[in-house]
Amino acid sequence: MAHGSTPHFHNTEGLRSIEIGSKEFQCVGALPPFDHPHVFLDMGKDDEIVCPYCSTLYIYKAELGEGLANPATAIFKANAA
Repeated sequence: MAHGSTPHFHNTEGLRSIEIGSKEFQCVGALPPFDHPHVFLDMGKDDEIVCPYCSTLYIYKAELGEGLANPATAIFKANAA
C-alpha cells in the first residue's frame, strides 16, 4: 500500500494515547498481520481523536512536527516491495 504524504501510526504497544504532530493521518491498529482496516482520521479543529476501530486516543502536539509521534515507535513504516 502506497503512503503518499499521509502519515500512518500504529498502537502495537497497546498505549492508552499517542501524541502525534499531524491532524490528518491513518491509524493501522497494530502492526501487520494484526492490523485493522487502515482508517483515515481528520481532527479538524480539535486536538484529539479516538480511532473507531482500536480506541487509541491520538493527541495533536504541533511541536512534534508533521508525521512524528511520541513515542516514535508508533510511526508506521511500510516495507517497500
